[in-house]
Amino acid sequence: MIKLHGVSKIYSNDAVALRDLNLHIDAGEFVSIVGQSGTGKTTLIKLLIAEERPTRGKIEIGDWDISNIGSREIPFLRRQIGIVFQDFKLLPKKTVYENTAFALEVAGEETRRIHTVVPQVLEIVGLHGKTNRYPYQLSGGEQQRVAIARALVHRPKIIVADEPTGNLDSINTEEIVNILKKINEFGTTVLLVTHNREIVNHLRRRVITMQNSEIVGDEVEGKYRL
Repeated sequence: MIKLHGVSKIYSNDAVALRDLNLHIDAGEFVSIVGQSGTGKTTLIKLLIAEERPTRGKIEIGDWDISNIGSREIPFLRRQIGIVFQDFKLLPKKTVYENTAFALEVAGEETRRIHTVVPQVLEIVGLHGKTNRYPYQLSGGEQQRVAIARALVHRPKIIVADEPTGNLDSINTEEIVNILKKINEFGTTVLLVTHNREIVNHLRRRVITMQNSEIVGDEVEGKYRL
């Protein structure tokens, strides 16, 4: 599903963001990526969604080599990879339904399909009864659920959650992690980037540890050891 072969990212001032990464993530895995700030986690995400290009090495998503992906192909790539951020990134003047539907609208999807898909994903994240509410009427956990629903509308093969619980309390954190686990049970590959030691140790899933721009640990049922 995701393969990195000798991937490095070096910026123009010789700052090394990633150094010689080799990584293979199978379809349907749930993988936590951990490490302190500045270890290269964010750069890795940017490479996977083609926001950045590797200086050296090869990146494959499925059978697709995205190392030198053309700009016209990037929208198709990003429909296969749903992104969930820490700060929700919701449109304040749109309802839960409208925020979720917007990702399909900008992709030119037919109205009939939007009316079918949006209720389905809102049901998955537990927001089917709050479709007409605006972001300011929602808790932080509910706003993050909208963000997850929006990431799901294209039925991506991969979900990348970048510190999705960073702004949430422990109860909402648990609920968001449970939703990610549920999505993973449907067969979607989930990459969870987090600083939260408790989440990682409770999950007991594969853990990739990054330090000094390199992968320094890869455990099948790992813990956050740094």
